[in-house]
Amino acid sequence: MIEVKNLTKQYGTHTAISDLNFTVNAGEIVGFLGPNGAGKTTTMNIMTGFIAATRGDVAIDGQDIIAEPEKAKQQIGYMPDTPPVYGDMRVDEYLGFVADIKKVPRGDRKHMLHQIKAQVQILDVSRRLIKNLSRGYRQRVGLAQAMVGNPRVIIMDEPTIGLDPKQIIEMRDVVKSLGKKHTVMLSSHIMQEVSAVCDRVIIINRGNIVAQGTPKELSASLTKAEGMNQLRVKATSEAARAALKDFTVIRHVEISASDEPGTVDLQLAGESGADIREAIFRAFAKHNLPILSMRSMDLSLEEVFLKLTGDRRTS
Repeated sequence: MIEVKNLTKQYGTHTAISDLNFTVNAGEIVGFLGPNGAGKTTTMNIMTGFIAATRGDVAIDGQDIIAEPEKAKQQIGYMPDTPPVYGDMRVDEYLGFVADIKKVPRGDRKHMLHQIKAQVQILDVSRRLIKNLSRGYRQRVGLAQAMVGNPRVIIMDEPTIGLDPKQIIEMRDVVKSLGKKHTVMLSSHIMQEVSAVCDRVIIINRGNIVAQGTPKELSASLTKAEGMNQLRVKATSEAARAALKDFTVIRHVEISASDEPGTVDLQLAGESGADIREAIFRAFAKHNLPILSMRSMDLSLEEVFLKLTGDRRTS
């Protein structure tokens, strides 16, 4: 449904994005992640035809965004991080205005707009001025305008920015529902949001794609590479650390108090993701310190993001 090939954007000597290649299949909800300045918004602006690429191609349902802009844009609904709503218009007036721009046949409008308003849950504010709505409702109106015309692809840039926790949960539910009829691509800094709604994730850093796959795939690949193990040992912190000091294959040691009296929790890893479970067993057996539990650690999407981008500014 979306195909991006060798996409590059340069501003003078600065390269904002470099040779991006990815596809988004019909019916997928894909998260586009990256730290501030990574190139997410630049990529989305090119994909939607707002700015031109220095080189590379974007096709929406087989239509090139540059060679066939009108046909391609008919398939796209775009919700930027600041929705393009007009505060002095009522919600119904604004959505009717958007329907005019998108050339929605008048005979189809009433039913279409009613369905959209019901889906994004703004039926109760249809007659209100947009400037008098809360941030959450304005975001929903912005999403509604992206859905007018029933585009096959919906692209959203930070759809939950500035929302309170309740509004975030409500917006997530709306995004999930979109996946039943649309192909969705969204950017976000909120890892829980992406884990909750996205089928697949693309992570970008400094203008380059550093990883893509399902959240589970990314976690599994990095968990294996890190070789991190979590265990609980019947010991004091000092005794546990002393037991490990002669085993140089164990490179990472983190010890913390547990909620079980007389025990400590440890996080241990080996060089280059080596399997150190046997070394762990030998280390503690040698000092007669019982291991009460041990398991490989699965990294969360947030931990995956931080390891791949080195960024500490996630929300």
